[in-house]
Amino acid sequence: MSAETSRRIVLLRHAKAEWSDVDDHERPLADRGRRDSPAAGRWLAGTGVTPDLTLCSTAVRTRETWKLAVHELPQRPRTVYEERLYEASLGELIALLNETSDDVHDLMLVGHNPGMHALADALAGEAEGDLLPRMNRSGFPTASIAVVTFTGSWKTVEHGVGRLVAFWAPHD
Repeated sequence: MSAETSRRIVLLRHAKAEWSDVDDHERPLADRGRRDSPAAGRWLAGTGVTPDLTLCSTAVRTRETWKLAVHELPQRPRTVYEERLYEASLGELIALLNETSDDVHDLMLVGHNPGMHALADALAGEAEGDLLPRMNRSGFPTASIAVVTFTGSWKTVEHGVGRLVAFWAPHD
């Protein structure tokens, strides 16, 4: 595989979660989150992007979001539940991307804000149409998806390397 390989990063923020007395890591999805998660999966299936690998936070709400979304995809990607995605900083998220094997063309991260929004914004040196201002105005709501493309090795991922080619939110 050459260093000029085109790749995609798909960022999915978990769907709406319950506010309850349980520890933050253990918060389940709210009813709206259980409705929005399959819608996110259907949108993703409609784009034709099928991730080779999904890294999903270990938090209950991200695991539930992914479980409901992935059923809508034509094929289930390999999924790794990654503790480091929970409460990850922008630098930690870029470090995770840099660790990805170059065998992976399309990588999905299922995580949390502010990290998912910060990562999409940081990677997008360019954007199609009004996608970047629209994404930034929206604040990257729950169950939102951003798709960023870039060319090269995962080891070269850094600020401004990509192009925001899609942004979807369930209640736009």
